[in-house]
This record gives sequence, C-alpha cells and structure tokens, in this order.
Amino acid sequence: MIEETVVLPTADGPAPATLVEPSGPARGGVVVLHEALGLTEHMRSLCTRFAQAGWRAIAPGLYHRVGSPVFTPDDIEPAGKAAETVTGTEMLDDIDAALAVLADDGTALDRCAVVGFCLGGAAAFHAAVDRPFGAAVTFYGAGIRTRRFGEPPQLELADQLQTPWLGIYGERDPSIPGADIDALHAAAARASVPVEVVRYPGAGHAFHDDTRPDTYCPTAARDAWSRTLTWFDSHVPA
Repeated sequence: MIEETVVLPTADGPAPATLVEPSGPARGGVVVLHEALGLTEHMRSLCTRFAQAGWRAIAPGLYHRVGSPVFTPDDIEPAGKAAETVTGTEMLDDIDAALAVLADDGTALDRCAVVGFCLGGAAAFHAAVDRPFGAAVTFYGAGIRTRRFGEPPQLELADQLQTPWLGIYGERDPSIPGADIDALHAAAARASVPVEVVRYPGAGHAFHDDTRPDTYCPTAARDAWSRTLTWFDSHVPA
C-alpha cells in the first residue's frame, strides 16, 4: 500500500487529505469523512483498513478553513466549535475535491462510496442526498431532528436519498435517541434506493474508535466494519 498526504484545491483554499492506495487493483474508491475531533490518526488508520480491503481511500480535512486543528477526546468544547463552522456547501466542495482525486484513475462516482463517523457520519448522510454515490454509510451521525451544516434535519431529507444508505448506531448513544433513529429509518424507507439501519445494544457514541477504550465496543465495531464492506460490495458496481 501507498499512503500519502495530498492537497485538495477548494474554493476556500487548499485542504489536506490522507490518500491510501491498495497494493493491488482497486475495487473502487471511498471518501472517509472524519469525526468531530478532526483528521486524527484513527481516521488515517481507517483509510489504511479500507485500502487493505481493496479500496482507494481518501479522507479530506474538513477543518482546513479554520487551520486544520486536530483534537483529543478531552477537547469536546473546541471540537464542537470547529464542527459548527462546517457548512453544507463547504462540505460538498471538500467531498467533490476528494472525488476528483479518485477520478484521476477513472473511478466514476457510482464506483465510489462515502462513509463518515460522528460529524462525518452526518456529512455522509447529506452527501448521499446530494450525490449519487455507489454506497453510503453513516456511523452515529447526529442531526436527525436538528439542523447541521446549515442544512435541514435529516428527517426532512431522508426520502431524497440518491445513494443506497446504511445507518449504524449505538443504542447507548445519548446524543442520538432511539426514537429519532426509528423515525429516520421510516423516512429513509420512502427513498428510491435501498436503506438499512443497524443498532447495537450496549454500544454508545464512538463505539468504533479503537483508540478510545472508554467508548470502544469491539464486538459491535467488528460487526459494523463487516457490514460496511458488505454494503459497499453489494451496491458499488465492480
């Protein structure tokens, strides 16, 4: 595999991104959207894992307009303030810039997937509404009933999904009530694309982050990863 830092041109200046190439022929491309903590080492490691599974993986830094900060789990307040600076238009500009890199080798949009975690999970949902990716996966993305990125709540947009969408949540996540997840699932089921929602008992927010022993839930994380790759393989054309 080859891992490198690339610079994405955007309307608001250059954005850093991590790009990891698989060692053999690529199955397709995947845009990885980072958590509220920023483009952390954990996010970079996920790009490596996708590359190991055969995908060209790129993770754009969504905080480049405010200096590309990276936070620790103890930095909840400043991370939240950085997350609030991201708008829907800016987010899509960054995603499109990442897609342009994947397109350099002829990887068309329908052969690309988008996956996001926390802040990135909400961003992946909005991207799946605005762009016809091959597949999309949201890990514990909030904003179901509230506005994020200056955009309408996910409930108001769910029936407009253009991309097959998988939502992954922990039942013990205090930021995303179970009733909201159920409502989103029902609304998304009215879209013209396949949708699926998975909820893990005993798992909370950030349960997939193996760098955080206070939140990591290994059984749920392994299953969610397997489901993600299966969702990609099921919906992204070879």
